[in-house]
Amino acid sequence: MDYLESLLAANEEIVIRTRQHWIVLAKSFLLNAFGVIALIVIAIVATVAAGPAGIAIIVLTILPIGAFLLRYLAWWNEEYAVTNRRVIQAQGIINKHVMDSSLEKVNDVVLYQSFIGRMLGYGDIEILTASEIGVNRLHKITDPVKFKTEMLNQKQALGTEGYPTPQHPQDIPGLIAALDALRQRGILTEAEFQQKKTELLSKL
Repeated sequence: MDYLESLLAANEEIVIRTRQHWIVLAKSFLLNAFGVIALIVIAIVATVAAGPAGIAIIVLTILPIGAFLLRYLAWWNEEYAVTNRRVIQAQGIINKHVMDSSLEKVNDVVLYQSFIGRMLGYGDIEILTASEIGVNRLHKITDPVKFKTEMLNQKQALGTEGYPTPQHPQDIPGLIAALDALRQRGILTEAEFQQKKTELLSKL
């Protein structure tokens, strides 16, 4: 069982999981590759000019290589997942930092994709919630369109769970009162409450 799966509650399952696009590693890779090449060239020149000094410089190539490996491990351990209840963000190689956004609290999902982002398949997703955090942004994630679609699908599915179909017309006022309580707690938006209320009233 990996770390994300260990965070799941009973009857909770991961619908989609992703991480940042490989493009976020490109800058680190190029800079550190340039550093390695530069050190090798300097080492060759130093070896020709001063002998053993070049070997010491060669050893220094471990620094940019190590820097890139740390960046890669940080990238690999930063994951985003949508479950049937929430959006999970987990990051950290040793010390883990996890942030959840309950699908019930998600008010809107905004997608940002540049032209290059659409070509390569990455983008930013902004999650607007009713919590104190308010806005949560996922930067340069892979396949953001699918991630957003699954999030909205699971929110819709969650929103329809727990609303029993009235067996008798006299049950409807009680159901509307229960929905109103959810609205006041911020679990349902005003639009969702009005939509469900209209559906129930149409059954009278």
